[in-house]
Amino acid sequence: MSTRYLIALPDPERTRASGEFAFTAQGAEAFARELQDALRGDGLFQRWRTTQDEPDDVDPALGATDPAATVTGTQRETRVELVADTVLPGVVFKHRMRLLAGSAWELRDVRAG
Repeated sequence: MSTRYLIALPDPERTRASGEFAFTAQGAEAFARELQDALRGDGLFQRWRTTQDEPDDVDPALGATDPAATVTGTQRETRVELVADTVLPGVVFKHRMRLLAGSAWELRDVRAG
């Protein structure tokens, strides 16, 4: 069963400045595509993993993927709202969000998908 995450990016510019793996997107749809790609594939995880002191010691469960994950984005004045549907565990989803947005995101709601 999937989980639906309702995410807010109150200051999209701040998310793009949140670190080495930060979003590069411009606009709600682009943010949605970038997050969807990060959930469907392991590219972001692998890039992050190689930067760790002991890459082989990283929990491989953090690299889980959901090829069927979907993300939609809506622009609300200056903020971006994302709705992500995925079967990935919450810990994996939050790890990807921290890589992409640092602390510049808000988890607004979590529901059964």
